[in-house]
Amino acid sequence: MILIGLTGKYCSGKSTVCDYLKSKSFYYKSLSDVLREVLKKEGIPETRENLIAKGNELRERQGNAVLSKILIDNLERDKNYVIDSLRNPDEIKAFQELGTFHLWNIEAPEDKRFERILERKREGDPKTLEEFKQLEEKESHSDNESAQQLNKCAEMAEHLIENNGPMAELFEKVDTLLLQTPMDFKRPSWDEYFLNIAKEVAMRSNCVKRKVAAVIVKDKRIISTGYNGTPRGVKNCNEGGCTRCNSFSKGGTKLDECLCSHAEENAIVQSAYHGTPLNGSIIYTTFSPCLTCSKMIINAGIKKVIYNAEYPLGDTALEMLKEAGVELEKIEF
Repeated sequence: MILIGLTGKYCSGKSTVCDYLKSKSFYYKSLSDVLREVLKKEGIPETRENLIAKGNELRERQGNAVLSKILIDNLERDKNYVIDSLRNPDEIKAFQELGTFHLWNIEAPEDKRFERILERKREGDPKTLEEFKQLEEKESHSDNESAQQLNKCAEMAEHLIENNGPMAELFEKVDTLLLQTPMDFKRPSWDEYFLNIAKEVAMRSNCVKRKVAAVIVKDKRIISTGYNGTPRGVKNCNEGGCTRCNSFSKGGTKLDECLCSHAEENAIVQSAYHGTPLNGSIIYTTFSPCLTCSKMIINAGIKKVIYNAEYPLGDTALEMLKEAGVELEKIEF
């Protein structure tokens, strides 16, 4: 993931750079859009003055990085992003903590920027050079640490892009910086990869007490998956199919009354159903296997069990797996 953050004063060219990066498959995110959503929910008109006031209010109430944190929570690791509207140093610091963030400051001469602001004819924009200067002064620095601090943001930038020439020249500067930007390739290990898949498979479980999943892999290829729940053709646990689970019986009790099949059991049975041999495979489970599932793992010829958390009643099962020569490994997230 690459995160390019942009800061700069009015009409310096940030939107143009954003659009150019979007054309190169970057996804666009703006802290101003976060504010717009807040104003919309509160029924407040979306003017520049209201955006500034609401941003200052949120930073004072919830911390200067509140807008960045809201945005960060919605980022996906498999995408590259360009982040616009960074106007407070703490907003930038929140992104810097991610380790894949690079801040660019876009600058342009004042007279050119004022020409652009008149050309765009946006409602609420200053109409005279004096109004323009007053608004910029207000946004550039303040004694209030929660207010906009564009000068301090500019000082934090890794790179300065001077937008004082034709657009082609601006794009050339962006391309040069982009090629110099280090990329984050923190790929998960194979074990993390398959365990993460198992955690997603667990979301298919229909058990009301605990969602568990197993993924069986051979030669780095998934050959079977399973999650806990009632057998095929039996009413789902979450629809009342298993009385034991729906009464939330104390852990370890009434196990002989539980109608739910375990994740490892289902993964092994699915392999048998489709005629796929498991000898020499690895099973990834979100919980270590119970005694019954461990017997099936041993007899199916599975060579290794990799699990994320320990099953509360699994000590005897783990000892038996060890005795049978099955490798065990616990990987915590």
